[in-house]
Amino acid sequence: MGINERIKSAAAFEQAQKVIPGGVNSPVRALKSVGTTPLFVREAKGAYFTDIDDNRIIDFCMSWGVFILGHNNAKVSQAAVDAVNRGSSYGIPTLAETTLAEKVREAIPSMERLRFVNSGTEATMSAIRVARGYTGRDILVKFEGNYHGHADHLLVSAGSGVANISNASSAGVPTDFVKHTAVLPYNDVEALRNYFAENGDNVAALILEPVACNMGVVVPTEEFLKTAREVTEKCGAILIFDEVITGFRLSRGGAQQRFGITPDMTTVGKIVGGGFPAAAFGGRADIMKVLAPEGPVYQAGTLSGNPVAMAAGIETLTQLSRPGFYEELEVKSDAFIAKLEKIIEGKGIQLNRCGSMFTMFFNDKSVRNFQDTKRSNQERFARYFRNMLSRGIYVSPSQFEGNFISETHTPEILDYVLKSIAESID
Repeated sequence: MGINERIKSAAAFEQAQKVIPGGVNSPVRALKSVGTTPLFVREAKGAYFTDIDDNRIIDFCMSWGVFILGHNNAKVSQAAVDAVNRGSSYGIPTLAETTLAEKVREAIPSMERLRFVNSGTEATMSAIRVARGYTGRDILVKFEGNYHGHADHLLVSAGSGVANISNASSAGVPTDFVKHTAVLPYNDVEALRNYFAENGDNVAALILEPVACNMGVVVPTEEFLKTAREVTEKCGAILIFDEVITGFRLSRGGAQQRFGITPDMTTVGKIVGGGFPAAAFGGRADIMKVLAPEGPVYQAGTLSGNPVAMAAGIETLTQLSRPGFYEELEVKSDAFIAKLEKIIEGKGIQLNRCGSMFTMFFNDKSVRNFQDTKRSNQERFARYFRNMLSRGIYVSPSQFEGNFISETHTPEILDYVLKSIAESID
Protein backbone atom coordinates (compact mmCIF):
# COMPACT_ATOMS: atom_id res chain seq x y z
CA MET A 1 0.00 0.00 0.00
CA GLY A 2 2.05 2.93 -1.27
CA ILE A 3 0.98 6.56 -1.11
CA ASN A 4 0.75 9.39 -3.60
CA GLU A 5 3.27 12.20 -3.56
CA ARG A 6 2.10 14.77 -1.01
CA ILE A 7 2.06 17.75 -3.38
CA LYS A 8 -1.12 19.37 -2.05
CA SER A 9 -0.07 18.90 1.58
CA ALA A 10 3.30 20.52 0.82
CA ALA A 11 1.57 23.51 -0.75
CA ALA A 12 -0.89 23.72 2.15
CA PHE A 13 1.98 23.70 4.64
CA GLU A 14 3.75 26.50 2.78
CA GLN A 15 0.57 28.56 2.89
CA ALA A 16 -0.08 27.79 6.55
CA GLN A 17 3.37 29.03 7.56
CA LYS A 18 2.44 32.49 6.29
CA VAL A 19 -0.29 32.86 8.91
CA ILE A 20 0.39 30.25 11.63
CA PRO A 21 3.72 30.04 13.54
CA GLY A 22 5.55 27.04 12.14
CA GLY A 23 2.47 26.27 10.03
CA VAL A 24 0.83 24.20 12.79
CA ASN A 25 -1.26 24.78 15.90
CA SER A 26 0.61 22.22 18.01
CA PRO A 27 4.38 21.75 17.48
CA VAL A 28 4.66 17.98 17.02
CA ARG A 29 2.32 18.15 14.01
CA ALA A 30 5.07 19.86 12.01
CA LEU A 31 6.92 16.49 11.84
CA LYS A 32 10.30 18.25 12.09
CA SER A 33 11.74 15.65 14.48
CA VAL A 34 11.04 12.88 11.95
CA GLY A 35 12.48 14.74 8.99
CA THR A 36 9.43 15.38 6.89
CA THR A 37 6.51 17.79 6.49
CA PRO A 38 2.89 17.50 7.67
CA LEU A 39 0.02 15.73 6.03
CA PHE A 40 -3.16 17.78 5.78
CA VAL A 41 -6.23 15.67 6.52
CA ARG A 42 -9.47 15.91 4.57
CA GLU A 43 -11.56 13.32 6.42
CA ALA A 44 -11.35 10.23 8.61
CA LYS A 45 -13.38 7.11 9.29
CA GLY A 46 -12.66 4.10 11.48
CA ALA A 47 -8.94 3.29 11.56
CA TYR A 48 -8.15 5.48 8.51
CA PHE A 49 -7.79 9.11 7.57
CA THR A 50 -7.59 10.51 4.04
CA ASP A 51 -5.30 13.43 3.28
CA ILE A 52 -5.82 16.15 0.68
CA ASP A 53 -3.64 14.20 -1.77
CA ASP A 54 -6.16 11.32 -1.64
CA ASN A 55 -3.93 9.05 0.43
CA ARG A 56 -5.96 6.70 2.64
CA ILE A 57 -3.73 6.05 5.64
CA ILE A 58 -3.99 3.70 8.62
CA ASP A 59 -3.87 5.81 11.77
CA PHE A 60 -2.07 4.59 14.90
CA CYS A 61 -2.02 8.03 16.52
CA MET A 62 -5.83 8.41 16.60
CA SER A 63 -5.69 12.10 17.55
CA TRP A 64 -3.25 11.19 20.36
CA GLY A 65 -5.48 8.48 21.78
CA VAL A 66 -8.87 10.17 21.51
CA PHE A 67 -10.60 7.77 19.16
CA ILE A 68 -10.82 4.49 21.02
CA LEU A 69 -14.03 3.87 19.01
CA GLY A 70 -12.32 4.85 15.76
CA HIS A 71 -12.65 8.06 13.79
CA ASN A 72 -16.07 9.47 13.04
CA ASN A 73 -18.11 6.91 14.94
CA ALA A 74 -21.62 7.17 13.46
CA LYS A 75 -23.52 7.49 16.74
CA VAL A 76 -21.05 9.92 18.29
CA SER A 77 -21.10 12.11 15.18
CA GLN A 78 -24.90 12.06 15.08
CA ALA A 79 -25.11 13.06 18.73
CA ALA A 80 -22.83 16.03 18.02
CA VAL A 81 -24.82 17.05 14.93
CA ASP A 82 -28.07 16.89 16.89
CA ALA A 83 -26.51 19.08 19.59
CA VAL A 84 -25.29 21.64 17.03
CA ASN A 85 -28.77 21.84 15.57
CA ARG A 86 -30.07 22.83 19.00
CA GLY A 87 -27.34 25.46 19.48
CA SER A 88 -23.57 25.23 19.80
CA SER A 89 -22.98 27.22 23.00
CA TYR A 90 -25.04 29.03 25.62
CA GLY A 91 -22.85 30.02 28.56
CA ILE A 92 -25.76 28.70 30.64
CA PRO A 93 -26.05 25.20 32.19
CA THR A 94 -27.55 22.30 30.26
CA LEU A 95 -28.72 18.88 31.39
CA ALA A 96 -26.01 17.29 29.26
CA GLU A 97 -23.31 18.57 31.63
CA THR A 98 -24.86 16.75 34.58
CA THR A 99 -25.47 13.60 32.53
CA LEU A 100 -21.85 13.36 31.40
CA ALA A 101 -20.57 14.21 34.90
CA GLU A 102 -22.64 11.33 36.30
CA LYS A 103 -21.24 8.96 33.67
CA VAL A 104 -17.67 10.03 34.48
CA ARG A 105 -18.25 9.55 38.22
CA GLU A 106 -19.86 6.15 37.65
CA ALA A 107 -16.74 5.03 35.77
CA ILE A 108 -14.24 6.77 38.08
CA PRO A 109 -15.81 6.86 41.57
CA SER A 110 -12.89 8.81 43.07
CA MET A 111 -14.15 11.83 41.08
CA GLU A 112 -16.95 12.51 43.56
CA ARG A 113 -17.34 16.06 42.21
CA LEU A 114 -15.96 17.26 38.90
CA ARG A 115 -15.92 20.24 36.60
CA PHE A 116 -15.60 20.33 32.83
CA VAL A 117 -13.06 22.45 30.98
CA ASN A 118 -11.85 22.52 27.37
CA SER A 119 -8.40 20.92 27.45
CA GLY A 120 -6.09 18.72 29.46
CA THR A 121 -3.90 21.74 30.18
CA GLU A 122 -6.87 23.54 31.76
CA ALA A 123 -7.77 20.45 33.76
CA THR A 124 -4.32 19.92 35.29
CA MET A 125 -3.76 23.62 35.87
CA SER A 126 -7.10 23.88 37.67
CA ALA A 127 -6.60 20.71 39.71
CA ILE A 128 -3.27 22.03 41.00
CA ARG A 129 -4.83 25.37 41.94
CA VAL A 130 -7.56 23.56 43.85
CA ALA A 131 -4.97 21.39 45.64
CA ARG A 132 -3.00 24.46 46.67
CA GLY A 133 -6.14 26.22 47.80
CA TYR A 134 -7.28 23.22 49.83
CA THR A 135 -3.94 22.55 51.54
CA GLY A 136 -2.72 26.13 51.88
CA ARG A 137 0.68 24.95 50.63
CA ASP A 138 2.72 25.95 47.58
CA ILE A 139 5.02 23.12 46.46
CA LEU A 140 4.03 20.94 43.52
CA VAL A 141 5.93 17.71 42.88
CA LYS A 142 6.03 16.20 39.39
CA PHE A 143 8.18 13.65 37.58
CA GLU A 144 10.69 13.95 34.76
CA GLY A 145 9.11 13.25 31.39
CA ASN A 146 5.54 13.60 32.62
CA TYR A 147 3.76 16.23 30.54
CA HIS A 148 0.77 17.89 32.19
CA GLY A 149 0.02 20.61 29.69
CA HIS A 150 1.74 23.88 28.89
CA ALA A 151 0.91 25.98 31.96
CA ASP A 152 4.05 27.87 33.02
CA HIS A 153 4.60 26.07 36.31
CA LEU A 154 4.33 22.67 34.62
CA LEU A 155 6.88 23.14 31.84
CA VAL A 156 9.71 21.75 33.93
CA SER A 157 11.45 18.64 32.60
CA ALA A 158 8.35 17.73 30.63
CA GLY A 159 8.28 15.03 27.97
CA SER A 160 6.37 14.90 24.69
CA GLY A 161 6.85 17.84 22.33
CA VAL A 162 9.23 19.71 24.64
CA ALA A 163 11.56 16.73 24.94
CA ASN A 164 13.41 18.01 21.88
CA ILE A 165 13.86 21.53 23.27
CA SER A 166 17.43 22.07 24.39
CA ASN A 167 16.54 23.60 27.75
CA ALA A 168 14.55 21.79 30.41
CA SER A 169 11.49 23.94 30.07
CA SER A 170 10.48 26.63 27.60
CA ALA A 171 11.51 30.15 26.74
CA GLY A 172 9.07 32.67 28.14
CA VAL A 173 8.68 30.96 31.53
CA PRO A 174 10.11 33.11 34.35
CA THR A 175 12.19 31.29 36.94
CA ASP A 176 9.89 32.53 39.69
CA PHE A 177 6.96 30.70 38.07
CA VAL A 178 8.60 27.31 38.54
CA LYS A 179 10.40 27.81 41.85
CA HIS A 180 7.63 25.94 43.68
CA THR A 181 7.75 22.97 41.28
CA ALA A 182 9.97 20.06 42.34
CA VAL A 183 10.93 17.39 39.80
CA LEU A 184 11.77 13.78 40.65
CA PRO A 185 12.78 10.80 38.46
CA TYR A 186 9.86 8.60 37.41
CA ASN A 187 9.74 5.10 38.90
CA ASP A 188 12.35 6.02 41.54
CA VAL A 189 10.85 4.97 44.88
CA GLU A 190 13.88 5.97 46.91
CA ALA A 191 13.96 9.52 45.53
CA LEU A 192 10.22 9.84 46.18
CA ARG A 193 10.50 8.67 49.79
CA ASN A 194 13.52 10.85 50.49
CA TYR A 195 11.96 14.01 49.09
CA PHE A 196 8.75 13.61 51.07
CA ALA A 197 10.65 12.71 54.24
CA GLU A 198 12.40 16.08 54.04
CA ASN A 199 9.72 18.28 52.46
CA GLY A 200 6.38 16.51 52.73
CA ASP A 201 4.76 19.01 55.12
CA ASN A 202 5.21 21.78 52.52
CA VAL A 203 3.88 19.83 49.52
CA ALA A 204 0.46 20.80 48.19
CA ALA A 205 0.24 18.10 45.54
CA LEU A 206 2.02 15.31 43.76
CA ILE A 207 0.91 15.01 40.13
CA LEU A 208 1.84 12.12 37.88
CA GLU A 209 0.80 10.16 34.83
CA PRO A 210 -0.07 6.77 36.39
CA VAL A 211 1.20 5.32 33.13
CA ALA A 212 3.58 7.75 31.47
CA CYS A 213 2.49 8.49 27.90
CA ASN A 214 4.40 11.65 27.05
CA MET A 215 7.91 10.20 27.09
CA GLY A 216 6.57 7.24 25.22
CA VAL A 217 4.64 4.61 27.14
CA VAL A 218 6.46 3.89 30.40
CA VAL A 219 4.70 1.56 32.82
CA PRO A 220 5.04 2.28 36.55
CA THR A 221 6.22 -0.33 38.99
CA GLU A 222 3.62 -1.45 41.51
CA GLU A 223 5.81 -0.16 44.34
CA PHE A 224 6.13 3.27 42.70
CA LEU A 225 2.38 3.92 42.58
CA LYS A 226 1.86 2.52 46.07
CA THR A 227 4.62 4.74 47.41
CA ALA A 228 3.11 7.82 45.76
CA ARG A 229 -0.16 7.08 47.54
CA GLU A 230 1.57 6.31 50.83
CA VAL A 231 3.78 9.41 51.09
CA THR A 232 1.07 11.88 50.08
CA GLU A 233 -1.44 10.35 52.48
CA LYS A 234 1.05 10.52 55.33
CA CYS A 235 1.77 14.24 54.95
CA GLY A 236 -1.63 15.46 53.81
CA ALA A 237 -0.61 16.31 50.24
CA ILE A 238 -3.05 15.80 47.38
CA LEU A 239 -2.28 12.93 44.99
CA ILE A 240 -3.37 13.89 41.46
CA PHE A 241 -3.54 11.30 38.70
CA ASP A 242 -3.27 12.91 35.28
CA GLU A 243 -5.43 10.50 33.31
CA VAL A 244 -5.95 12.79 30.33
CA ILE A 245 -4.66 9.95 28.15
CA THR A 246 -5.18 6.86 30.32
CA GLY A 247 -8.70 7.73 31.46
CA PHE A 248 -11.24 5.47 29.69
CA ARG A 249 -8.32 4.01 27.70
CA LEU A 250 -6.72 1.42 30.01
CA SER A 251 -10.08 0.44 31.46
CA ARG A 252 -13.44 2.11 31.94
CA GLY A 253 -12.09 3.44 35.23
CA GLY A 254 -8.69 4.33 33.81
CA ALA A 255 -5.29 3.51 35.26
CA GLN A 256 -6.52 3.85 38.83
CA GLN A 257 -8.94 0.97 38.28
CA ARG A 258 -6.31 -1.08 36.46
CA PHE A 259 -3.72 -0.68 39.22
CA GLY A 260 -6.04 -0.45 42.21
CA ILE A 261 -4.70 2.89 43.48
CA THR A 262 -7.17 5.65 44.37
CA PRO A 263 -5.93 9.25 44.04
CA ASP A 264 -7.44 12.31 45.73
CA MET A 265 -7.95 14.11 42.42
CA THR A 266 -8.03 13.07 38.76
CA THR A 267 -7.88 14.84 35.42
CA VAL A 268 -9.39 13.29 32.29
CA GLY A 269 -9.50 14.49 28.69
CA LYS A 270 -9.30 13.27 25.10
CA ILE A 271 -11.76 10.32 25.13
CA VAL A 272 -14.18 12.07 27.51
CA GLY A 273 -15.09 14.62 24.80
CA GLY A 274 -15.60 12.06 22.05
CA GLY A 275 -13.37 14.01 19.66
CA PHE A 276 -14.41 17.49 20.75
CA PRO A 277 -12.49 19.86 23.05
CA ALA A 278 -13.40 18.70 26.55
CA ALA A 279 -11.64 17.63 29.72
CA ALA A 280 -12.48 17.48 33.40
CA PHE A 281 -10.87 17.67 36.81
CA GLY A 282 -12.38 16.33 39.98
CA GLY A 283 -11.87 14.44 43.18
CA ARG A 284 -13.03 14.10 46.75
CA ALA A 285 -16.08 16.21 47.53
CA ASP A 286 -14.39 17.98 50.44
CA ILE A 287 -11.50 19.05 48.21
CA MET A 288 -13.72 20.25 45.36
CA LYS A 289 -15.77 22.40 47.76
CA VAL A 290 -13.00 25.01 47.72
CA LEU A 291 -13.84 25.74 44.07
CA ALA A 292 -15.90 28.88 43.31
CA PRO A 293 -18.77 29.56 43.63
CA GLU A 294 -18.74 27.37 46.75
CA GLY A 295 -15.24 28.32 47.87
CA PRO A 296 -12.39 30.80 47.34
CA VAL A 297 -10.51 29.06 44.47
CA TYR A 298 -11.47 30.68 41.16
CA GLN A 299 -11.75 28.94 37.80
CA ALA A 300 -14.03 29.73 34.87
CA GLY A 301 -14.47 29.19 31.13
CA THR A 302 -16.95 30.48 28.56
CA LEU A 303 -17.06 27.23 26.60
CA SER A 304 -16.65 24.84 29.56
CA GLY A 305 -19.33 22.16 29.39
CA ASN A 306 -19.97 22.98 25.74
CA PRO A 307 -23.18 21.14 24.71
CA VAL A 308 -21.69 19.66 21.54
CA ALA A 309 -18.72 18.16 23.39
CA MET A 310 -21.01 16.96 26.18
CA ALA A 311 -23.27 15.17 23.69
CA ALA A 312 -20.31 13.47 22.00
CA GLY A 313 -18.88 12.51 25.37
CA ILE A 314 -22.16 11.02 26.60
CA GLU A 315 -22.46 8.81 23.53
CA THR A 316 -18.80 7.78 23.70
CA LEU A 317 -18.97 6.74 27.36
CA THR A 318 -22.27 4.97 26.69
CA GLN A 319 -20.60 2.81 24.05
CA LEU A 320 -17.57 2.17 26.27
CA SER A 321 -19.85 0.79 28.97
CA ARG A 322 -20.87 -2.08 26.70
CA PRO A 323 -20.08 -5.41 28.47
CA GLY A 324 -16.87 -6.89 27.13
CA PHE A 325 -15.60 -3.79 25.31
CA TYR A 326 -12.31 -3.51 27.19
CA GLU A 327 -11.79 -7.26 27.36
CA GLU A 328 -12.10 -7.48 23.57
CA LEU A 329 -9.72 -4.56 23.05
CA GLU A 330 -7.21 -6.16 25.42
CA VAL A 331 -7.33 -9.52 23.61
CA LYS A 332 -6.79 -7.80 20.26
CA SER A 333 -3.89 -5.79 21.68
CA ASP A 334 -2.35 -8.89 23.31
CA ALA A 335 -2.33 -10.72 19.98
CA PHE A 336 -0.79 -7.76 18.16
CA ILE A 337 1.90 -7.20 20.78
CA ALA A 338 2.85 -10.90 20.91
CA LYS A 339 3.52 -10.89 17.16
CA LEU A 340 5.33 -7.55 17.33
CA GLU A 341 7.67 -8.84 20.05
CA LYS A 342 8.82 -11.62 17.72
CA ILE A 343 9.40 -9.17 14.86
CA ILE A 344 11.65 -6.84 16.87
CA GLU A 345 13.53 -9.52 18.81
CA GLY A 346 17.28 -8.96 18.62
CA LYS A 347 16.93 -5.68 16.70
CA GLY A 348 17.82 -3.20 19.45
CA ILE A 349 14.25 -2.14 20.11
CA GLN A 350 12.43 -2.01 23.45
CA LEU A 351 8.67 -2.48 23.39
CA ASN A 352 6.72 -0.86 26.23
CA ARG A 353 3.02 -1.55 26.42
CA CYS A 354 0.03 -1.10 28.69
CA GLY A 355 -3.38 -2.19 27.46
CA SER A 356 -4.03 -0.77 24.00
CA MET A 357 -1.11 1.71 24.17
CA PHE A 358 2.47 0.94 23.13
CA THR A 359 5.78 2.53 22.16
CA MET A 360 8.70 1.06 20.28
CA PHE A 361 11.88 2.60 21.67
CA PHE A 362 14.91 2.39 19.40
CA ASN A 363 17.06 1.63 22.41
CA ASP A 364 19.30 -1.26 23.48
CA LYS A 365 18.27 -1.07 27.13
CA SER A 366 14.98 -1.24 29.01
CA VAL A 367 13.05 2.01 29.39
CA ARG A 368 11.74 2.86 32.87
CA ASN A 369 12.16 6.65 33.07
CA PHE A 370 12.83 9.83 31.11
CA GLN A 371 16.61 9.43 31.09
CA ASP A 372 16.16 5.98 29.54
CA THR A 373 13.88 7.32 26.81
CA LYS A 374 16.33 10.09 25.91
CA ARG A 375 18.98 7.48 25.11
CA SER A 376 16.80 6.22 22.25
CA ASN A 377 18.05 6.64 18.69
CA GLN A 378 15.81 9.38 17.32
CA GLU A 379 17.35 9.29 13.85
CA ARG A 380 16.54 5.60 13.59
CA PHE A 381 13.00 6.30 14.79
CA ALA A 382 12.65 9.06 12.17
CA ARG A 383 13.62 6.62 9.40
CA TYR A 384 11.13 4.11 10.77
CA PHE A 385 8.38 6.76 10.78
CA ARG A 386 9.05 7.73 7.17
CA ASN A 387 9.22 4.09 6.07
CA MET A 388 5.88 3.37 7.71
CA LEU A 389 4.31 6.44 6.16
CA SER A 390 5.50 5.34 2.72
CA ARG A 391 3.52 2.15 3.33
CA GLY A 392 0.38 4.06 4.23
CA ILE A 393 0.66 3.95 8.04
CA TYR A 394 0.81 6.96 10.35
CA VAL A 395 2.38 6.12 13.70
CA SER A 396 2.64 8.79 16.38
CA PRO A 397 5.36 11.10 15.00
CA SER A 398 7.70 11.20 17.99
CA GLN A 399 9.88 8.74 19.84
CA PHE A 400 8.39 10.30 22.96
CA GLU A 401 4.76 9.39 22.26
CA GLY A 402 2.50 6.36 22.39
CA ASN A 403 0.54 4.56 19.70
CA PHE A 404 -3.07 3.55 20.14
CA ILE A 405 -5.16 0.58 19.03
CA SER A 406 -8.88 1.22 18.58
CA GLU A 407 -11.98 -0.87 18.23
CA THR A 408 -11.80 -0.32 14.46
CA HIS A 409 -8.29 -1.71 13.94
CA THR A 410 -9.28 -5.07 12.47
CA PRO A 411 -7.08 -8.20 12.46
CA GLU A 412 -6.45 -7.61 8.75
CA ILE A 413 -5.29 -4.04 9.38
CA LEU A 414 -3.09 -5.13 12.27
CA ASP A 415 -1.51 -7.90 10.20
CA TYR A 416 -0.63 -5.38 7.47
CA VAL A 417 0.85 -3.07 10.11
CA LEU A 418 2.98 -5.90 11.50
CA LYS A 419 4.25 -6.77 8.02
CA SER A 420 5.07 -3.10 7.44
CA ILE A 421 6.93 -2.78 10.74
CA ALA A 422 9.09 -5.77 9.81
CA GLU A 423 9.94 -4.04 6.51
CA SER A 424 10.42 -0.56 8.02
CA ILE A 425 12.88 -1.11 10.88
CA ASP A 426 16.58 -1.04 10.07
